[in-house]
Amino acid sequence: MLSLSELTVKKEGFSALVMGNHALARAMAEAGTMVITSYPGSPTPEIAEALQAPPEAARAYRFEFAVNEKVALEIAAGAAVNGHPAAVFFKSVGLNVAADSLIQLPLMELAGGLVVILGDDPGANSSQNEQDNRWFARMGYFPVFEPASPAEVYVMYKEAAARARELRAPVLLRLTTHVCHAREKVNFGPLPTAAPDWTPRFDAKAGPYVPITSAVFPLKKRALEKLDRWAAYVEKTPLNAVHNAAAGGRRLGAISAGLPALCLLEAVRTAGAQVDVLKLGLSYPLPAGLITEFLRSHDEVYVLEELDRVMETEVKALAYDRGLACRLHARRDHHELMGETSPERARAALNEVWPEQFPAPVKRAAVLPAARLPQMCPGCGHRSAFHAIKAALPPGAITVGDIGCHSLGFLPPYNMGEILLSMGHSVSTAAGLALGNAARKVVAFVGDSTFFHAGLPGVVNAAARDSDITLVLLDNGTTAMTGHQPRPGNGELGERLSLPEVLKSLGVKFLRECDAYEQGKLAGFMKEAMEHKGFAVVIARHPCMLKFMRDRRHAGAAVKTQHVEVDQGKCARHYTCAADFACPSFIRHPDGSVTVNPELCIGDGSCIQTCPAKAIGRGK
Repeated sequence: MLSLSELTVKKEGFSALVMGNHALARAMAEAGTMVITSYPGSPTPEIAEALQAPPEAARAYRFEFAVNEKVALEIAAGAAVNGHPAAVFFKSVGLNVAADSLIQLPLMELAGGLVVILGDDPGANSSQNEQDNRWFARMGYFPVFEPASPAEVYVMYKEAAARARELRAPVLLRLTTHVCHAREKVNFGPLPTAAPDWTPRFDAKAGPYVPITSAVFPLKKRALEKLDRWAAYVEKTPLNAVHNAAAGGRRLGAISAGLPALCLLEAVRTAGAQVDVLKLGLSYPLPAGLITEFLRSHDEVYVLEELDRVMETEVKALAYDRGLACRLHARRDHHELMGETSPERARAALNEVWPEQFPAPVKRAAVLPAARLPQMCPGCGHRSAFHAIKAALPPGAITVGDIGCHSLGFLPPYNMGEILLSMGHSVSTAAGLALGNAARKVVAFVGDSTFFHAGLPGVVNAAARDSDITLVLLDNGTTAMTGHQPRPGNGELGERLSLPEVLKSLGVKFLRECDAYEQGKLAGFMKEAMEHKGFAVVIARHPCMLKFMRDRRHAGAAVKTQHVEVDQGKCARHYTCAADFACPSFIRHPDGSVTVNPELCIGDGSCIQTCPAKAIGRGK
């Protein structure tokens, strides 16, 4: 059984059942990638998990988390310009943060090559939208590799890294949620025998690297010429392949890429349909010659893809430009442009155009599980903070949320954070809501990781203008939502930064801080802050209890949990514990009684102070 710590440092080849993210980490090591950077975000965190598992001294690569996606991309780009093979990874909307520098990269000569790995999220499993990042490739002249399985992730990363270095260029490797997390047996090769060569190779003469007006058009011409070289490559690569099934009669075909292509193949095979499939491993630039020949040899072709009509539009334009008579089909309704593709959805789509090939499946009645809202963990300091703050807010107060575990405060019963745009937006959006608004208090929330990621510019602006808002900085000491990755300020990345000192240095005049479990004190600070005219900051600090408990166990410390209990003689059935404080440890029974689930309770005791009847106390 291979351990995760061996995955990227085991010198000889081996086979293992791995998820797509872990297959990618091994591919990075085999490809001789020297610099790898990231900002955490689902569905990609397990890549970092594998890269960090072995001791640093055993790694042939350097991996580091950056403060945000833009910084991560720029570190990797700097390494690539210096001749060192590099990679960067983040989630779908993380590309928005990095886009300012990303768009410049195809104009540059990247001697080491750079692979930009995206974890797109059809279905918005853990994202605020379903954005389709294939559009960035068209805007920036990036080739796009689209693996459909863990084995393809491994193969395509190595190919992408090699071609990127050959062309001194950046490439996009586009994963989606289920490709990241699917598991498959993968046959891995050996690691390079040569030690990484860290000799600096930056040469300004290979530029220009400064895109002033006089350089823009020569740089763009060079980027377009490289795209032509990619176009020639995609015509001959075996990563694009035709799977033949048609046998006479009306010649039917389908074109797809990535995970939708696997769903399409499964739908064809399970239905026994006579439909050929052109599966694209590179979705941009499209292999115009290969697609043209495929369209010429078929009477009808279905273009299946997830999310936007990107490939569909380009295939239709190609068919029109070349005067092809093939009839093209694609998704019809808005609902088909949403969510993840599955074999069932692929079959249903094909049933609409070729019902004789794809009979509608028999619908089976299914009992759906009861709906359950996402919840903060037992002992979470955010729950305690929200409970105290809600009681302190005046009627009509406007609350502005941000990205993090505390985003769950939007849900009942807390109802905190009535608007959310993106990471770090809360302070600036709150400042806009406060303009000319003397009637309603405006309160913004931001987590400590997001504060460093993208919140700082808004805080600087609010402090400089003394915006009349209250900011609650929820400090749990880590990047909790995506797996406890390090963040600046807690010492894991080097110098320990004090949040109060940072805020004071930025000109924040009103500053209070307390433990989030000190609900009375926190409520008092909130009232004081909202009475203050101008920018006020309250830090509600408590460690992420999930990480706290795990760290103690990993350190070998004995963890003795003294659970709380409900004194049934005192309980007046106000249900504050279950309905307002809403810790999932409390169970409300059909007879009206309330008890504590000892499997969930971590014994933090933050709930004790919330009971009006004083019925909650420590167990024996």
